[in-house]
Amino acid sequence: MNERKRQVLLTAQRLFIEKGFSTTSVQDILEGSKISKGTFYNYFTSKNECLVAILEYVNEETFVRRRELLIGEKKSDKHVLAKQIAVRMQINREENLFMLFEAIFHSGDQELRDFVKKNHLKELSWLSERLIDIYGEKASPYALDGAVLLLGMMQQIFHIWAAASNNLGEVDTLVLYVLRRMDAIIPGLVSNQDTLLNEEVVVSLKRSLNSKKYSRDQVVEQLTGFTEKLSDEANVDGKQCIHFLMEELTADSPRIYLIETVTRAFTNAFTGTTDELEAREIASRLWSYVDTENNA
Repeated sequence: MNERKRQVLLTAQRLFIEKGFSTTSVQDILEGSKISKGTFYNYFTSKNECLVAILEYVNEETFVRRRELLIGEKKSDKHVLAKQIAVRMQINREENLFMLFEAIFHSGDQELRDFVKKNHLKELSWLSERLIDIYGEKASPYALDGAVLLLGMMQQIFHIWAAASNNLGEVDTLVLYVLRRMDAIIPGLVSNQDTLLNEEVVVSLKRSLNSKKYSRDQVVEQLTGFTEKLSDEANVDGKQCIHFLMEELTADSPRIYLIETVTRAFTNAFTGTTDELEAREIASRLWSYVDTENNA
């Protein structure tokens, strides 16, 4: 995503929050962004697609931050999972997205509601996999049930946290509180063999989500294009990270654990620069490739 397009998204996001999604027109976005109608429609086919792009950026940012939290950590560490769950809530709060979700819910627009529904299912799928990391394979048949229960508890607690956050502590503290409840719930489901969402539902869910994976060649291609746009004197640390990543990705046997570490350094090197957005997009694809390799 180029910087100009990102600025259009930021303007649209501000207007959607200030005026409401339904009452914000494309013309409002054009005037706020100081762009032509042709430029807007070169980026997005509709106002709906503009909103979806905002939410997709949030999804990508959530994925990158969550994946970075796992570097050098055990997947079975509940404190890491608590921080990962908190990321979504923190980003939603940073970006002031709660009002947007409310607007979508009340809009009656089926396209947008379907998008939000799919996002929710993705979150459940991710969380169920992480619960298996925490409680072991024996919890696999009950993980989706556990994910639904956990998110339900989080939603109710968040309403209280949002109203009185000064008294309830940090988000990850609240998440850990809910996770401690899961220490009783998950073993109870396992010992009683009590499941509502059976394996058929889980398989159907994964099939419907069909998350996009990125190959090594695709990542190399994007890194190459990114490098060619950088000026000769720009960001020495960032260029060193790119050079290392390219060497590893084009090697016969890439060292995945090193790619993980350098990917975070690559992201940090471009934070606060005009290239940050594209760097984070590339990082998201790198993590997708790494996870595919780790699960192979």
